[in-house]
Amino acid sequence: MIKILKLTLYNLLFFLVTIIIIELTFGYWFDKNNLGPYMREHRMKKVEYSLQYKGQTFDHTYKRNYHGFRGEEINPKNIQAIIIGGSTTDERYKPEEQTITGFLNKKLLQKNINLKIINAGIEGQSTLGHIFNFKVWFPKLKEFKPKYIIFYIGINDFLTPVDQLTEYQSHDGHIVNPHLNEQIKDNIKSRSIFYDLLRKTKHKYYTSDKPKVIYDFDHSVEKFHEDKKYKFLKYDNALKIYDIKELMKENQKKINYYLKNIDILYNEAIKLEATPIFINQLDHEGNYNKKLLSLNYALINHCKKKNYKCIDLARKLEGQKDYWWDGTHTTAKGSEVIVDLIFPELYSYMR
Repeated sequence: MIKILKLTLYNLLFFLVTIIIIELTFGYWFDKNNLGPYMREHRMKKVEYSLQYKGQTFDHTYKRNYHGFRGEEINPKNIQAIIIGGSTTDERYKPEEQTITGFLNKKLLQKNINLKIINAGIEGQSTLGHIFNFKVWFPKLKEFKPKYIIFYIGINDFLTPVDQLTEYQSHDGHIVNPHLNEQIKDNIKSRSIFYDLLRKTKHKYYTSDKPKVIYDFDHSVEKFHEDKKYKFLKYDNALKIYDIKELMKENQKKINYYLKNIDILYNEAIKLEATPIFINQLDHEGNYNKKLLSLNYALINHCKKKNYKCIDLARKLEGQKDYWWDGTHTTAKGSEVIVDLIFPELYSYMR
């Protein structure tokens, strides 16, 4: 009996030592490019969605690849352009071809440009979260040197008070789990070769048995505008109605914070030897939204002073109620109209 126990103990010890040797040899414990506790919620993800839109059903699988980008696997060294933003960029609820990124890539193909924009949008991120990307995500991607970095920004910065925006963990788009014990677990999981192989295999082959996440855009559009007449304020009309100088004074603290982050993002893109391009955005109200109008106006003026490449979507867009399904996030029609407006200028920056 003692011999059997000893043999079992020796075998167990041998097994554990073997596992440790394999982990230390092939794992990512000493890899400087390992993401550690970061991006756990945004790598190797698959979610099944079912979208009701224009009387049709669109079933699709939302994917985030091994390196954290939306879509199929791609080696970071082959990425020539990315678009960064919050949920209005990520657009997980729609098939890729109905997103702003998808429509932009369609336009590039029509122009015979051999370049694909990769979606780096993360739900909930403000410019603070975008800065965080350059600190903990992009530096870990081997040979990641995009030529262009497009920032589609403004919505999440106007929504959140400045005092709250200064807290990384609350507004980084859940790049890092705010709970310390979960950070430790995530760090161990990301460095283990066995866990990494298991996740890769699961991500490649599994089909989820969870029920599809269902969105009904047709119903949402009508429900959102129920019992109220749709109104959209165009940019030129807004300048006639509002005293823009007073608006700038009222929102000066938020504007200063926002423009400081814009400068940081510009410099971070330049460090990667990429061309940064900034695009402002609107919600369903258009320029009735005074805080967003202030940020958009300030951004374009700042771009002119700093000689940044910027596209003033807020000035160009004339909204219709079916451009947004919830007031903030665009339908396929809204995304396509936005791309039609921004592409000529974007194309001129990318030639």
